[in-house]
Amino acid sequence: MESVYLVNASLLLGAALVLVGIFSSLIATRFGAPMLLVFLVIGMLAGESGPGGLEFDNYRLAYLIGSLALAIILFDGGLRTRLNNFRSVLAPSMVLATVGVLITAGLMAVPAVYFLNLTWAQGFLLGSIVASTDAAAVFFLLKSSGLYLRHRVGALLEVESGTNDPIAVFLTLMMVQILSMVTMEGAVVQMVSIFVLQAVVGTLVGIGGGLSVSALLNRIHLPGGLHPLFVVAFAVFIFSVAALLQGSGFLAVYIAGLIVGNRPVRAFPSIVKFHDAVTWLCQIVMFIVLGLLVNPAKLMEYAVPGLGLALFLIFIARPAMIWVCLQSFRYKPKEKLFISWVGLRGAVSIFLSTLPVLVGLPHAEVYFNTAFFVVLVSLVLQGWTIPMMARRLGMGLPNTVPQVRRVELDLPGQLDMELVGYTITEDSNFFRNRILPSWARPLMAVRENTIVDIDNSTAFHVGDYAYFLAPPHQAHRLDRLFASDGDDTAPVQVGDTIFQTYPVLPDAVMRNLAEEHGFRVRSEEEEMTVQEAFDMHFLGRPAVGDKITYDRAIMIVRACNAGDITAADIVVETIKTGPDVSAARALFNRFVRPSS
Repeated sequence: MESVYLVNASLLLGAALVLVGIFSSLIATRFGAPMLLVFLVIGMLAGESGPGGLEFDNYRLAYLIGSLALAIILFDGGLRTRLNNFRSVLAPSMVLATVGVLITAGLMAVPAVYFLNLTWAQGFLLGSIVASTDAAAVFFLLKSSGLYLRHRVGALLEVESGTNDPIAVFLTLMMVQILSMVTMEGAVVQMVSIFVLQAVVGTLVGIGGGLSVSALLNRIHLPGGLHPLFVVAFAVFIFSVAALLQGSGFLAVYIAGLIVGNRPVRAFPSIVKFHDAVTWLCQIVMFIVLGLLVNPAKLMEYAVPGLGLALFLIFIARPAMIWVCLQSFRYKPKEKLFISWVGLRGAVSIFLSTLPVLVGLPHAEVYFNTAFFVVLVSLVLQGWTIPMMARRLGMGLPNTVPQVRRVELDLPGQLDMELVGYTITEDSNFFRNRILPSWARPLMAVRENTIVDIDNSTAFHVGDYAYFLAPPHQAHRLDRLFASDGDDTAPVQVGDTIFQTYPVLPDAVMRNLAEEHGFRVRSEEEEMTVQEAFDMHFLGRPAVGDKITYDRAIMIVRACNAGDITAADIVVETIKTGPDVSAARALFNRFVRPSS
């Protein structure tokens, strides 16, 4: 009976910790605190040195829980990463995720050697442990603060954080194996062979697993509600197969998620919603368990060197790496500065710091406690200031994406359409920018409690609740189009195209505008001013709303007095990899009444 009591008490304690974590998230949202920090603190308070007094030092169990949770989190990261975004920042993000992680690990070895009296190999191991960033913490903070990152920066951070975790795991596993060797002879060859094996096997298993999940979802008719469970179980299966074949399970699940998220699959909306809940649960459980492992008294013994390493990482290693890696990619200094600051360390670093303890490496406690302290400093110093830095450096825009009603159309043979609905507002990007993607099909509107068939109506009206049919993998891209932020300069993402609005002066020279914003003007317009160009196109009588269309830009008159332009905007297509823009404009003009 005593064993049954212990089991029930353990279940009660585990459920109570998870509930405390969930309720604490409300406090964290209110004060802008990093969620990871809250969960770690809960785990520390429940531990043997805290009020909870719970003794927990099972690193093997913590590693098992962490592996399972991290596999699901990385799969979810791949599931939400769009290849269109991936392609637009492929080169810089891959440099940051590979060369950047190596540079960070190498630079961090320097203070590790001098502050902790480690060897260079041991210092590089510690550097590898803290080399990757934590995307979940960053984007939760931005979302809870009502910020929307500019596409060029946001996409880079998203892809970098999703791809640098597997590289950090590679390096850590390699260094652990090398430091476990009796002799260092052949260590370099051993390192390269392990890296290649893990990368190749992880990639192949991830591709095969992702294609298998997609095919099975579309061919097997499962009872309602089992599709999300099937995907989660298959993600863990992919991770385990890759690990058993000596490959990187973390890389495999990320690639598998990337494939599933960018292919038409059945029940995709329900899969994503389910993953929202499962990923939250994984983060809460993993962070609390990792917090339980910490002894605050021992942690404080490493406060001074840990603080030194954390400050070196935040103010020297990360910025130096960013400046070196992005030197040839034409990022502005403010963009580099913000990307440098968004380098939160989190769950992966603490998780990796348990590996030396598991294999019994010398200085195992040093790795764990120092990495934990670095994560705490990073979360406190950077976590609370990221929204402020985004606003100060002009990287963040108000995130006013409307609440969306999204309905999956689970019809026989129908996998490529989803029903989404939005409220039409006068100051939304939908009206202001005259753009509708060609893949979004207007269906109907609810107007004054009456359903209006769009085929029998010439336009949507302000106040309508409009419904559209869209491909599941594209539907979320409509959200920004219906945002009502009142900011004429806010970037608008439509399909795979980003439109950015800039105010222009009537006396600005067209050739200079074309060079600055990257579009082509007609030869006869090169030396004209904006006023002269509109005079030529509209016979000297331009009016508010008149537009001149170029290959990658639209120039619009915003204010005019008797033919003299007083304000104009240029809407520039900053990325073009998707549907033809002219088709998008034509479709918009067909269904939407221009605002007066």
